[in-house]
Amino acid sequence: MSLSIEAERPAAVPPAAAAAPSNTPAHEPGYQLIRRNGAVTPFDPSKIAVALTKAFLAVEGSSAAASRRIHDVVAELTEQVVAGLTRRAANGRTFHIEDVQDQVELALMRGEHHKVARAYVLYRAERARERAKAVAEAKPAAAAAPSLQMKLADGTLVPLDAARLDKVVREACAGLDGVSSEPVLTEARRNLYDGISLDELALAPILAARTLIESEPNYAKVSARLLLDKLRREALSFVSGRAEQATQGEMAGRYGEYFEAYLKTGIANELIDPELGRFDIARIAAALKPERDLQFDYLGFQTLYDRYFLHVRGNRFELPQAFFMRVAMGLALREIDREARAIEFYDLLSSFDFMASTPTLFNSGTLRPQLSSCFLTTVADDLDGIFKAVKDNALLAKYSGGLGNDWTPVRGLGAHIKGTNGESQGVVPFLKVANDTAIAVNQGGKRKGAVCAYLETWHVDIEEFLDLRKNTGDDRRRTHDMNTANWIPDLFMQRVEAGADWTLFSPDEVPDLHDLYGKPFKAAYEAYEAKAATGEIKVFKRVKALDLWRRMLTMLFETGHPWITFKDACNLRSPQQHAGVVHSSNLCTEITLNTSADEVAVCNLGSVNLAAHVTSEGLDQARIARTVKTAMRMLDNVVDINFYTIPEARRSNLRHRPVGLGLMGFQDALQTLRLPAASEEAVAFADTSMEAISFHAISASVDLAAERGRYPSFDGSLWSKGILPVDSLDILSDARDGDVELDRSSTLDWETLRERVKTTGMRNSNTMAIAPTATISNIVGVSQSIEPSYSQLYVKANMSGDFTVVNAGLVHDLKARGLWDEVMVSDLKYYDGKVSQIDRVPADLKALYATSFEIPTEWLIRAAARRQKWLDQGQSLNLYMAQPSGRKLDEAYRLAWRLGLKTTYYLRALSATHVEKSTLKGTDGKLNAVSASVPVAAKAAAPIIVDIPLENGMAVPNACSIDDPTCEACQ
Repeated sequence: MSLSIEAERPAAVPPAAAAAPSNTPAHEPGYQLIRRNGAVTPFDPSKIAVALTKAFLAVEGSSAAASRRIHDVVAELTEQVVAGLTRRAANGRTFHIEDVQDQVELALMRGEHHKVARAYVLYRAERARERAKAVAEAKPAAAAAPSLQMKLADGTLVPLDAARLDKVVREACAGLDGVSSEPVLTEARRNLYDGISLDELALAPILAARTLIESEPNYAKVSARLLLDKLRREALSFVSGRAEQATQGEMAGRYGEYFEAYLKTGIANELIDPELGRFDIARIAAALKPERDLQFDYLGFQTLYDRYFLHVRGNRFELPQAFFMRVAMGLALREIDREARAIEFYDLLSSFDFMASTPTLFNSGTLRPQLSSCFLTTVADDLDGIFKAVKDNALLAKYSGGLGNDWTPVRGLGAHIKGTNGESQGVVPFLKVANDTAIAVNQGGKRKGAVCAYLETWHVDIEEFLDLRKNTGDDRRRTHDMNTANWIPDLFMQRVEAGADWTLFSPDEVPDLHDLYGKPFKAAYEAYEAKAATGEIKVFKRVKALDLWRRMLTMLFETGHPWITFKDACNLRSPQQHAGVVHSSNLCTEITLNTSADEVAVCNLGSVNLAAHVTSEGLDQARIARTVKTAMRMLDNVVDINFYTIPEARRSNLRHRPVGLGLMGFQDALQTLRLPAASEEAVAFADTSMEAISFHAISASVDLAAERGRYPSFDGSLWSKGILPVDSLDILSDARDGDVELDRSSTLDWETLRERVKTTGMRNSNTMAIAPTATISNIVGVSQSIEPSYSQLYVKANMSGDFTVVNAGLVHDLKARGLWDEVMVSDLKYYDGKVSQIDRVPADLKALYATSFEIPTEWLIRAAARRQKWLDQGQSLNLYMAQPSGRKLDEAYRLAWRLGLKTTYYLRALSATHVEKSTLKGTDGKLNAVSASVPVAAKAAAPIIVDIPLENGMAVPNACSIDDPTCEACQ
């Protein structure tokens, strides 16, 4: 039986078997194949078809019926193999023959052609033994291996610098436990060929190191360092105008010289603000720390490479420390000693103790420094107002802003239109327009525009609003790309619990409900219900509150939307009650700021890396105080430096100066402290860690007020009355007549701080908000936000591709107990990255490394409630349920309301029918800098986690922020 893809077709093979399927191209243009002898030939898919056909014939026979069936199967499998190979290709990438055969094997396994796959695997193994034997026998007479050449950018062929390749790989592995340069070099050399380009030569060791990450997480750092070498060649060559490269060791003495040339290049190409060139460059360059280039994991560094580093027509010229310094200098532009402050900001960012949000990283120090993350708007009830809101969305999204729109004022379906004496079509058609605008304006080509629409539960269009994300029905009344959220007053939840009726209104007939909350809302709402009963209100509908609640939860289960957010908790605990009303949250449900016709709320985000502030002894209070103090100064600077695309945003931001300091790495911190997430100790740590951040954030804002002055709308705020976020719990409890379960304990000196706030004032109306941190946590290399891990070994997808992610803490613990081996890796893949079902894993590690779907939802809500008491804004809280049911959903969301949470975010559920497997042996994802592959060996399968909502029991691919490659607008 001959199964070799390299073999020529023997004459004995029947024509039907030998011919490639008619829809298989004879050659894939631009792709090349490296044979085992190093020769390079055009990639010929027809030989894949031939090999597959022979394999099937050998196993299933060659009858006419079998041949016809085989022909169809082979055509489909060949298409899959070719698609898999070309998907990993970039700029004419070559394939090694082993890669092609890996893809064939995988296609057979995925197609469940197990007998054929087994024969194919056995044949490959036998051929490998034969080749090894032949090499061994020929060794004494073998001549020295021919030296390879590499092709420079101008086409010149020069000898391949094997010594430098060895040096770069060994340098990348230096100082890392558990890694060796030899397997990286061995795999890299296999993919070298005569005439290889410089780019492909740089990619070879990166791809080689990536294949090893699943067995040793430190290879993620090796891969990052090898990509860094590629970036150094690009950047140094571009800023100097000649071909240059440098190793990490050589670069340590060249960073300062490079930095000056980098600034000049960026300014000349109108990518960097010329004002940065007026800093004391020598002083700035001397502060750069080249060794910090080595702290990245591969996922974080590839993300920066693909989307953050400045480039000219794809030529990247920004190295990591230049990137952080550019951001820091941009944030220090208006400081008195701006060099000193830029160095202070740089030290904080480059240490990974704190990371600014994505818009700040994108745009700081550039000609258009739109640094803010989130924008909240209220849409007016007329065509001018509606389409102005749509235009504002486009302008705000253009520079990477995430949007939250309050659509409640827009009159409902059937409401009277005075100007035309007609009836309104309601809010839904306009939501469709907003949805399409978000797709059309894709944030400067960097990521898809993202928006969330909010509607209050009493709006007469609420039932249609619930259906917006369904995949069935009139597509003109669907918004498949827009997020949606319910803005729920306490009165509705009370009616649900009482089993009472609920009345829906059109806002043009009940205009004041939009601006009311708490007991005044209740009084006005009941008065309108009385008017509806006497016929004084024309457009209304009575429903059972419990029925509407059940429908909300059903849609949340089926489509992931609308999210559940609570109007009264957001307003009653808002420090800015005197200045207006919180009418919605933002794209990711953590921002709770006032909006009005002339004010678009703006928030400026950044996150403390909690993992960096925790040791096995506990929280490092001194370090977190230093971090928060500097971070708050950076965030406050954003308000003044920011490029505002609409005047309403500028007016609001300068008047209130809100910022949103959050956190990430909470799960890492728990694991450092050896605290299982499902424990009282973890809930207590959520409390004390957030208390520390809250205390120091408020204190830092007071310090800034003493230095720079109070924010303009301070007088009349809760702050001015000495009411801090923790004190506002009493306001919420009073409004609910005590029907709220809240912990009031504290550990720090709040009384002294409370007095400082009253007498000195605050620089910022709001100081804290916990965003999802989907991207910046990847950059730093820690767990996202307050999220529990959803797998210990998986493939993560974002706009940079698919990446192998292994929990290094788990690997460290298993190694310490002598349990980390190939069998454990295999078990983790088999059990979808969970240790709970692996018998060898001790019980304490099973508890510590429980994944999100193994942690009862109640623990996540309770921990969030303990954080919420310290927050003047909100938090992006995802809820996880492995097996959701109506009862579980009802209990979870009622508990969230009763514990005083302001908002919730996604409901994430595992599909019982679909957990896609992907391999980790080989490369894994489509990248810009590093072309990667789809899985190449079925025996090396690992899960791609399906943690998205369900519709009729099936996965719906419309999740956001944690794992959706197109939605990272809050980070």
